[in-house]
Amino acid sequence: MKSLCVCKICNCGRHFCIREPTSLYIKDSQGVDVSEYTEKYPGYKNCYPPKSLKPKHEVQKISEPMEDITTFRSDFVPYEVTRRPVKKKVEYQPFPGKIDLSTTYKLQFTPYEIKPVFPRRPKEMIRGAKGTMDTVPTYTEHFCVWDINKRESLKPKVAYHPPTEKFGNATTFQDDFIPRGLVPRESFKPETLTKLSDAPFDGVTTNQLNYVPHPLDLHLVKAPHEYKPSDQPFQDLTTQRHDFQGLPGQMPKSCKPEYSRISYDTPFQSSTEFRDRFQPWDTSPPYLHKAVHKYVTPTEQMDMTTTTGTTYIEHHIQPFIPVRPKSRPTCSSEPFDGTTTMKEDFKPWKAQRRELIRQPQEIHRGSGKMEDTTTFKAHFIQHQLQPNISCKPDTAPLRSEEPFDGDTTYRIEFTPKKSSVCPASFETIPGFVFERVDERGHRFFRELSSEEQKCAECEL
Repeated sequence: MKSLCVCKICNCGRHFCIREPTSLYIKDSQGVDVSEYTEKYPGYKNCYPPKSLKPKHEVQKISEPMEDITTFRSDFVPYEVTRRPVKKKVEYQPFPGKIDLSTTYKLQFTPYEIKPVFPRRPKEMIRGAKGTMDTVPTYTEHFCVWDINKRESLKPKVAYHPPTEKFGNATTFQDDFIPRGLVPRESFKPETLTKLSDAPFDGVTTNQLNYVPHPLDLHLVKAPHEYKPSDQPFQDLTTQRHDFQGLPGQMPKSCKPEYSRISYDTPFQSSTEFRDRFQPWDTSPPYLHKAVHKYVTPTEQMDMTTTTGTTYIEHHIQPFIPVRPKSRPTCSSEPFDGTTTMKEDFKPWKAQRRELIRQPQEIHRGSGKMEDTTTFKAHFIQHQLQPNISCKPDTAPLRSEEPFDGDTTYRIEFTPKKSSVCPASFETIPGFVFERVDERGHRFFRELSSEEQKCAECEL
């Protein structure tokens, strides 16, 4: 029997073998352009998409004038508007009787006496030393002062001799620097010289030589529409004033209470709601704690001696002598000389600003008046334009008086077919046995004979 691949067993075109582009299944370096889809389904020629028979949407203009009657004007019926009834407020009536101001704290709380709390901390016992204190520290016992000689200076001694002349010492800047005048920098820019020709200038251009004038058609010019003012007078009535009529109803009344002037001649009522309801009650005075022992001033004299005053021994120590030399006063009896070397030797000179280096102008401006005639004004010839004729056909809908026939090519030519199940959709294909896998990844199945199919059905 022949061995068939899953791609050939399938009759719906949805099942095919999985091709894995790996080195296990590919022997040659070149790929295969032929696929199962291109082999089974060749391309069709001269096949265009069907044209749409849907009519184009066009705006249909109506020549009749539009009526200003709306559904609101035709269907609306005015009705009387009545005022919404207001709820009457209930007058305030005071609660009869008296307020019981007793609380659970007053009923259940029983006061009791409080005794003062004595401190449980023991008294501080101060014990003074009887012997004398040795105040000599370890620093004074172990530290020995030794003589230190002053280090000699290694700096060479240079005797300074003041100059005999006024401002005689010159600086290195004055010795080495030679003043020079301002020298302008040389420009490395090449000179831009225009090359003038001796031949006279011709006003002939390529446009004048090569331009071929073509005759133009006449341009249709529409006559302007003259404005004619209306003879009728202008009505300032709007649609709101003309069509809207107010709803019948009463004028709203003010809810503000009437103003009544207060007269100050009547006596002021001393009774208030607070005085009527809240009556004073008897209160007990606050409990004051009394001290157990009274303060008694001591009769004996206070001992002001301290441990430092009894045990401290005063030592006479020589004060430290500073090593720093004493500062000498710089004041002198001679008058102050305000002259300096800056004022005497430096004399300001006049500094002038450096002038700009300008090149001479190459183009000289004309002294006469300018002519406002341009090449466009001189050579332009106005022609009348003709409007372009539209070659677009009129978009008129195709209408026919014959009734619409519901028959289509699909209804006439369609022949129903029985729906069959693809054998390749099953996990185990009926009537076939798996045989091998090809190098390209195709799975091949061998078709069973009639006798093998009967044996397989008997085993099941």
